[in-house]
Amino acid sequence: MVDDSIILHRDDPDKDPLIGHVKVTREDWLNVARHILINEGISQVKILTISERLDVSRSSFYWYFESRKDLLDALLGDWEKLNTATIVKHCELPAASIGSALCNFFRCFIDPALFDRGLDFAVREWSRRDLGVRERIDSADQKRVEAIINMFKAHGYETYEADCRARILYFMQLGYHALDVNETMDVRMSRLQGYLEGFSGREISPEEYQDLVAFAKEKAEH
Repeated sequence: MVDDSIILHRDDPDKDPLIGHVKVTREDWLNVARHILINEGISQVKILTISERLDVSRSSFYWYFESRKDLLDALLGDWEKLNTATIVKHCELPAASIGSALCNFFRCFIDPALFDRGLDFAVREWSRRDLGVRERIDSADQKRVEAIINMFKAHGYETYEADCRARILYFMQLGYHALDVNETMDVRMSRLQGYLEGFSGREISPEEYQDLVAFAKEKAEH
């Protein structure tokens, strides 16, 4: 059976009805495969396992993918588009100050729709067993760090300082998730000014982060 958190195309009233003998879509295959990857690991991402959970035959898999490798490549592509591209995009958003720029960065990690931390760590675990995936992880980390470096440089930091601060910020954020820190959003936001000043080395006014606090509160309520 499919996990209740996954809404298949056929069960989603907001999507067009499936036509003919089609029971599931390519997106359905990917969503279930992603869920298995996150919760059970790459070894369990199998065509038969996914087909059983979708309650369809294995043959329908080949309507959308050439092979299991094709499916895994698609999963990696989605991970890069969701997680890496999102961080890069938010680092490039216009910001009046480094405080505001850092708030743009943190939005990625407050909203699960912007950055899937479970997926990120599942891919990292996968990379321990696959050199090709390890290379993609390394490339993604490089792109993310470079985007953060450029964010700092855009606000007047010299290259060396921008590089160091970018790595402190990025490695802290990954470690924060890796430790699975258990705290309320209110507690996290109560430390925000100190965090921003620590990462930037500059004084940060409440006006620079009030939008992020409101954004965080909204997400926590949902």
